[in-house]
Amino acid sequence: MKPRTLSSQSTTSPGTGFTRNPLSTTSRVLIIYTGGTIGMARSPNGYAPVPNYLESKLAGHTEFNDPEYLASMKIRDGEEETFRVVKPDGRVERKRVLCTPESAYGKRVMYSILEYDELLDSSSITRKEWNTIATSIAQNYRSFDAFLILHGTDSMAYTSSALSFMLENLGKTVILTGSQVPLSELRNDARDNLLASLVLCGHWMIPEVGLFFHHRLFRGNRVTKVSAVGFDAFQSEPNCAPLVRVGIDIEVNWDLILRQTTPAPFRVQSINDVQVLCLRLFPGISAMMVRSMVTSAPLAGMVIETFGAGNAPGDPELLRVFKDVVESGIVVVNCTQCQNGMVSPVYATGLALARVGVVAGSDMTTESALTKLSYLLSIAPKLPSSEVATLMSQSIRGELTNSPDGPQFHPPHQSAPISDFYRLMLAISQSNLPLIKSIVDSCTPEDQTLLLNTYDYNGLTPLHLASKLGHEEVVGYLLEKGVSVHARTGGDGHTALWLAEEGGWRGVVGLLVGIGAHLHVEEVPVDYQ
Repeated sequence: MKPRTLSSQSTTSPGTGFTRNPLSTTSRVLIIYTGGTIGMARSPNGYAPVPNYLESKLAGHTEFNDPEYLASMKIRDGEEETFRVVKPDGRVERKRVLCTPESAYGKRVMYSILEYDELLDSSSITRKEWNTIATSIAQNYRSFDAFLILHGTDSMAYTSSALSFMLENLGKTVILTGSQVPLSELRNDARDNLLASLVLCGHWMIPEVGLFFHHRLFRGNRVTKVSAVGFDAFQSEPNCAPLVRVGIDIEVNWDLILRQTTPAPFRVQSINDVQVLCLRLFPGISAMMVRSMVTSAPLAGMVIETFGAGNAPGDPELLRVFKDVVESGIVVVNCTQCQNGMVSPVYATGLALARVGVVAGSDMTTESALTKLSYLLSIAPKLPSSEVATLMSQSIRGELTNSPDGPQFHPPHQSAPISDFYRLMLAISQSNLPLIKSIVDSCTPEDQTLLLNTYDYNGLTPLHLASKLGHEEVVGYLLEKGVSVHARTGGDGHTALWLAEEGGWRGVVGLLVGIGAHLHVEEVPVDYQ
């Protein structure tokens, strides 16, 4: 079996681990429209959201809809093709399907729009809306390959951060985007942001929450809005490079893409009404002022934005206030006001904060720290404040950089995963688990992602092959290594679960279902769609 050796811009290439099925001709994306500039139109009172305007606008754009292709499709019962969509209130509706023209990769993206009844300005977004968006994804998770959330720019980084934590064990692509100028205007940034996001959702499997803006896909919990007027409005560099850059080619930084490491099904953890305060320190801030703020409400957590590498004014009274706050059970996290660098208690004033129990937030953004703290405190009945504090200093969704314990004098071990792929697929076919482990363990984590998610010329990944052959122990091992259960085979576009069910391998089926695998909607009888 030979692996595909396509270029990095292909729909499948060594190292692209989470790419879509290489030979499938369509994918299904749900657009969740929450509001924001992108779908607004002019009114006597300025730009304003107009119900159902976005869908009609996209339907008339040839880049976003190919009516001739839809007309050529087989129509059921003489009716227009529709997708089953669950609304936030639980009601099921059949939504109109739009379809992009065929891409350079030979694929079309079929999508429906779930437009919320109340379209909000993003400055009014609260935890309630975060929970609604997360619930919409959960309600429609089995029916779509990816999710695209249209959102206002003002608080988009907060929402993308919140969702990155709330969507636990995520195995599909979730992207947020918006625009500075509405799609209704002749000159706008909405078209490029929306079309590129739709293409990414429909072609690449990046199982993270991302934020796409101005040719770049950022990790959702690493990004900050940096401009109120420019099209280049969001940034995560230099602390975290973009996951994807879109130019003449689409370049995916697969070394950065997270993969599921805990075999468990997808679920949503709601964010409760926990009181978390953000306080930006400034020269001359008084201890009395801070004490007044922290005692005026029943706080559960607090993020302080400090100077430089995590430094605060050297006022002993101010330090005593922070000490009292921590001892009262409130989790306090220290984030830097700087865009480049991280909190590192190398100066006396920063070290003093650490000594009284203030958590060093590394290079977390304020948006990420606030939403992560809210997320952890929402499961606080299961987590004591001491454990919340510990988790705030650790990366759980790629939101911060874990510094190495010491200097790195040598480059990490490099392997040759493409040549290893021959041996790996042979070992899987023979159910030789010790050899499989030996091959995988010889690779770096990045190369393991490459190795375990590559397609061979039969359109099979290692998980597809093991599931098809019913090798239960091998499947269990591959799932522990974080392979995608949602990837589909080449040609017929089947999931690993379908292959296992077709072969009658009940043990394999149980393993796959246990971590959230489900049949693709096209594998389910029409009556159940």
